[in-house]
Amino acid sequence: MQRRQTLLSLFILGAGPRLASQTMQLTDNNTALVDAAARGQLARVRALLDAGAPIESRGNTAYSRHVTAVLAATQGNHLDVVRLLIAHGANVNAQDDQYDSAFLLAGASGHTEIVRATLAAGADLKSTNRYGGTALIPACHHGHVDTVRLLLTTAIDVNHVNRLGWTALLEAIILGDGGVAHTEIVRLLIAAHADVNLPDGQGVSPLQHALARKQTRIVDMLRAAGAR
Repeated sequence: MQRRQTLLSLFILGAGPRLASQTMQLTDNNTALVDAAARGQLARVRALLDAGAPIESRGNTAYSRHVTAVLAATQGNHLDVVRLLIAHGANVNAQDDQYDSAFLLAGASGHTEIVRATLAAGADLKSTNRYGGTALIPACHHGHVDTVRLLLTTAIDVNHVNRLGWTALLEAIILGDGGVAHTEIVRLLIAAHADVNLPDGQGVSPLQHALARKQTRIVDMLRAAGAR
């Protein structure tokens, strides 16, 4: 036990094998494990874990505060690091100060393989981000077709309404560009039984939003699905 603590102290101080020349370039309160995960340093993460670094260590990154290592790795889309941390029991639902978790951020960022890994690790489909949205809603917003397709194979609520009063369908229309990706996402949502008549907080329907934005193909799909 004493040897493990000594090794961990050396790694935190940057004196572990091949770490002496590395400097900490994140914010002051990060830990060695969060730092290594944020940088995608797989070997260093493994060594720190072997030395006894707590899997739920928290630190700050360039993106947010109070971040776990698995979230830091997700911020950088470091899939191998995410998988290693999950294998060591990382909590993929742990949220930072801005309510991101590895699962939620991967969905919003279109990191489909990380989403897949977090789903296998028990991702909470009902968890929400700072806007009150599930992982599906920002995935639709940003046009991440593959991520949306994967999320729709789960029991995630396709009609969840965020704090803006928008469902995934509304967000794909209102914040989308009506192009190929967002059109395909609308098709996927309709196929997954999204409510095509569920309006926003002001009572404006998906069809009305699509008409106002001249999203012709989406208008046709909505009408074919019974939108009014």
